[in-house]
Amino acid sequence: MAQLPPILFEDDSIVAFDKPSGMLVAPDRWDKERENMMDVVHRDFSPDVFNVHRLDMETSGVLLCSKNRKAHDSLSGQFQDRKVEKRYLALTRGVPPERVMTIKRPMMEDDRYPGRMRCSRNTGKPAETLLCLLTQWRGYALLEVFPKTGRTHQIRVHLTSIRCPVLADPLYGDGKPLMLSDIKHGYKKKKDEEERPLIGRLALHAESITFVHPVTGETVTICSPMPKSFEVSIKYLKRFAGM
Repeated sequence: MAQLPPILFEDDSIVAFDKPSGMLVAPDRWDKERENMMDVVHRDFSPDVFNVHRLDMETSGVLLCSKNRKAHDSLSGQFQDRKVEKRYLALTRGVPPERVMTIKRPMMEDDRYPGRMRCSRNTGKPAETLLCLLTQWRGYALLEVFPKTGRTHQIRVHLTSIRCPVLADPLYGDGKPLMLSDIKHGYKKKKDEEERPLIGRLALHAESITFVHPVTGETVTICSPMPKSFEVSIKYLKRFAGM
C-alpha cells in the first residue's frame, strides 16, 4: 500500500506534494482499479483535496492541489490561461542542437499506439516547449525545461523530436537505464554481482512551480529537491563522460 507523499507546502487553501516516480496522479484511463496518488491523499490526508494539474506516472516532483472550491477554481484558471510557470529538469540521451531553443510542434494522440502522443504538423493541437542546456557531457545532457502548453507527454515527445530523448523513457526513447558501464571506459563488473543502474526511472523531474496564490494574490514558488538518482547520475557523468 502506497504511503502519502511528502508535503512541500501547505496552508489553508493549497497543499503541494512531492510526487514520487512510478505513482499515478489520478485514476487510470483504462484501469480504474490501479492505485493512484489522489486515492492515497483522500485516504490519509483529506477527502477535500483535489489536484489542479497532472504529472506523468513516471515523472517525479511538485504536484499542486487545492483544499477548497475557491482555490481550485483560481488555480485551474491559471493553468488554463497558461499563467503558471513549470520548471522541469531532464537528463537526456543526446544533446540539443542549441543551448537555448523553443520547440513549437503541434501534438496529437498516436492512433497506432494507445496511450502515446506524437507530433503532427496539420491536425495536432498547438504545443510549445522552451529548453535551456545546463550541462552537457559526451552523449548526454542536463536540461531545464519550461512547457508553455500542457499537452500529455509534451516534454518527452518534443525532446524526442530533436533526437534528445529523456533517459530511460520506455515510450519515446530506448527505455534503457543509465549504467556506469555505459560511460566508464574499461568498466569491469564485480564477480557474481549484478550491475545496478545509476538511474533506472524516467529522468524527468518537476522541479518547481510558480503561480499566484488564490487568496493573498502573492506570487508563490514551490520547489522539489533533486532526486538522489539524478545527483548520482550527474556525479558519474561529470567524472567519466566529461567533454
